[in-house]
Amino acid sequence: MSFTEKLTLRSPADVVTAVPYLLGFHPTDASIVVIVSRHGRVVFAARTDLPAPDAPAHQIRDLAGRLIPVLHQQQPITELLLVGYGTAEHVDPALHAVRDTFTAEGMTVQEILRVTGTRFVSLLCDNRACCPPEGTPFDPTASLVAVQATAAGLVAFPDRAAVAARFAPLTGAARDRMQQATDTAVARLEALIADDTAAVDEAGPQAVRAALRHPDRTLTDDEAAWLTVLLVRLSARDLAADLTPPTDQYVTFWTDITRRAHETLVPAPATLLAITAWRCGDGALAAMAAERALQVDPRYRLANLLLQALHAGLPPSTFAQTAPPTAPEAG
Repeated sequence: MSFTEKLTLRSPADVVTAVPYLLGFHPTDASIVVIVSRHGRVVFAARTDLPAPDAPAHQIRDLAGRLIPVLHQQQPITELLLVGYGTAEHVDPALHAVRDTFTAEGMTVQEILRVTGTRFVSLLCDNRACCPPEGTPFDPTASLVAVQATAAGLVAFPDRAAVAARFAPLTGAARDRMQQATDTAVARLEALIADDTAAVDEAGPQAVRAALRHPDRTLTDDEAAWLTVLLVRLSARDLAADLTPPTDQYVTFWTDITRRAHETLVPAPATLLAITAWRCGDGALAAMAAERALQVDPRYRLANLLLQALHAGLPPSTFAQTAPPTAPEAG
């Protein structure tokens, strides 16, 4: 899911061009995308997989039902659009079924589009002059929307795997160097705990502030390892969340730290990446980063809360206002 008010859509061609930028990646076939607009400006987009063509009809209704509470969070809605990807035989019945479910809930769908290859078809227009049955070709690279998206800092990766690859763990010699640096950082922390407990409480804020002061500077292995070891302390992690501005520069920073963190230390920086990406409007990266944290620690509380908020379609401001204080022993 993604939240942005950076694009203005004026035609079906604009819509299908904008979808990859709204999601952060190009959707594959057998996908359905729901777009919410207010007076022509996109405020929300969500993608989900369609059931198999031979799946029971209730699976489509269930899918639509799960989206309804998410859409209610986006009120007021002035335009609601559906875009499906794949063949007519698979996609068209599913799109109509989703539209019918939304309509039964009092929501009006202004447009339904199906994208097959480099052509799109409107399922609500029967005027052959503007909506030929064979579809209308479109060229995303020649669209003003693509220019607007790029200027706004939006990126469309080839697929979800390409997004996840941004924070994939290091390999080879780089991983070995970080392993050695992490071992040294752990020994340093243990010595600090044994020598001066108060100094440990000061070390986290000092490391966080020093690291965030110059986000364009790549931390050394020793600095990155020391930071990831200290972020295990929730006070340090929460301070980092508070001090991280919602800019692409800091998304890049936490992406780098997540990649370099020892596997057991991934949850904190991955969650900080998720929070920062979400605040920047990149819902896809936010969800994947939170999922990465939960791969390592399924009980990591802040990542779970964040993922729930993303799935519910809540804006980042709502999450910040309603997230309960973290218990000392929780993540």
